[in-house]
Amino acid sequence: MNYIDVFLEALAAEKGRSKNTLASYANDLHHADANIDGGLVNASEQDIQNYLGGLDACATSVARKASALRGFYKFLMLEKIIKVNPATNLELPKRPKPLPKLLSSKEIELLLSSAGDIRTSVRLRAMIELLYASGLRVSELCELPMTAILGDRLLIHGKGAKERIVPMHDGAIAALNKWLNLRDADESKYVFPSIGASGHITRDGFFKLLKKCAVLAGIEPARVTPHVLRHSFASHLLAHGANLRAIQTMLGHEDISTTQIYTHVLPEKLQQVVTEHHPLAKKANNK
Repeated sequence: MNYIDVFLEALAAEKGRSKNTLASYANDLHHADANIDGGLVNASEQDIQNYLGGLDACATSVARKASALRGFYKFLMLEKIIKVNPATNLELPKRPKPLPKLLSSKEIELLLSSAGDIRTSVRLRAMIELLYASGLRVSELCELPMTAILGDRLLIHGKGAKERIVPMHDGAIAALNKWLNLRDADESKYVFPSIGASGHITRDGFFKLLKKCAVLAGIEPARVTPHVLRHSFASHLLAHGANLRAIQTMLGHEDISTTQIYTHVLPEKLQQVVTEHHPLAKKANNK
């Protein structure tokens, strides 16, 4: 029996993992299975350590593979397929925590103004507005269904099939409505439909449009990605006094420590204010 496939099926069904996450797990586990004598099911703790230690990869990549192995062996233990977990004492390399890359408010305005007024550009402007207004993940944006629009808010189905409500400001609502007025009413169940197999604009498709938009705006294309817009949304909100917990909710972060990284990209004075006076920041610093 192929226990890797069984594990991946369980992740998809019980944990609601995304296709990208499942593909990453599959690649990591199959690579380990092929490079450990006897395969993963029969591997010892030393086999796992030797495998990870022999990888010619960065710390982040090794940590990701180790995390996949720990999840796999935890599953095998729960299913009573193995009696001893060889990944119990794995020492994961520390992941570097680079600061998020940002665009300034002026650069965001340049991006929006460079979108133009033709039909496809109206769609692009609406997508950029929603990313920056609501901090959506690119997959959440591209796969946004029409049923997610609740007036001035969006109902987002995020990671792990978790729902959250995110607000939109007037500019984003206006941009979205302008696109919806051009979009065929019966065209698709998606807000941003496509004739492709998925039925909606793909991540790669949006990524390419965003790069072209960056060139038109006079911004280095390498600096402009959907995730940079998400980072910019959170950092700009925090810089203007937004509550850290509210930002956590809008981003769909499970742990406040993930959101707290945005305090490190604020101007020094604002960073000090957040660190000294925000109760969540103080609690995290005292751990």
